[in-house]
Amino acid sequence: MPDTLSQLESSIETIINIFHQYSVRLQHPDTLNQKEFKQLVEKELPNFLKQKDDKAINKIMEDLDTDVDKQMDFQEFLVLVARLTEASHEAMHETASQSPGHSHGPGFKKSGLGPCPSKVTQSHSHGDHSHSHGNHGHSH
Repeated sequence: MPDTLSQLESSIETIINIFHQYSVRLQHPDTLNQKEFKQLVEKELPNFLKQKDDKAINKIMEDLDTDVDKQMDFQEFLVLVARLTEASHEAMHETASQSPGHSHGPGFKKSGLGPCPSKVTQSHSHGDHSHSHGNHGHSH
């Protein structure tokens, strides 16, 4: 097994570390409250979310908060990451050159036009769920 992480493995670790960089600031170290979530969105998603006002951010958090505890746990955060990844992928196809084969355009990276909050926060519920961190390599 290689000692260095692949690009995808490194990206996964980055997502985990970014979440915890903000979650440890206030209250519970494994959840984001509204203030922490807003800071994360403003700093880490400046090109992917085009509406960053308090109302839009609160709506996103409310829609992702499936257990309705006014906190965003890591599983709820991953839903946001997955939806933004999917929306960016779609945007990359929309801006791709029309040449034959599979190609990608710049997505949100260059355009700065991220998805509207409703596209990111399509509501769903998945009943009671819980998670534990176990030993997965980060500390608070």
